[in-house]
Amino acid sequence: MYAIIETGGKQIRVTEGQEIFIEKLSAEQGDTVTFDKVLFVGGDDVKVGSPLVAGATVTAKVEKQGRAKKLVVFKYKAKKNYRRKQGHRQPYTKVVIDTINA
Repeated sequence: MYAIIETGGKQIRVTEGQEIFIEKLSAEQGDTVTFDKVLFVGGDDVKVGSPLVAGATVTAKVEKQGRAKKLVVFKYKAKKNYRRKQGHRQPYTKVVIDTINA
């Protein structure tokens, strides 16, 4: 069984036991989070939402909070002596999917 959930402005296909990296959530390590924006539930019994599947939830456990590797943003204009270097590290939350309730 799998589901498609929406979190952080993105749609993610999840299965039970899967580890995923999503946009940062305000939850501590070890907490349980519930995703109620379920768009699709697949498997033996398919349920398609319009836009959401009524009564469907996905529960997950927060494994860790972290930040991705550094991304270098370099702006440059030729022959104008304009150079700007800036770094960015996107925060994320690593969760493990426990159950899919449909």
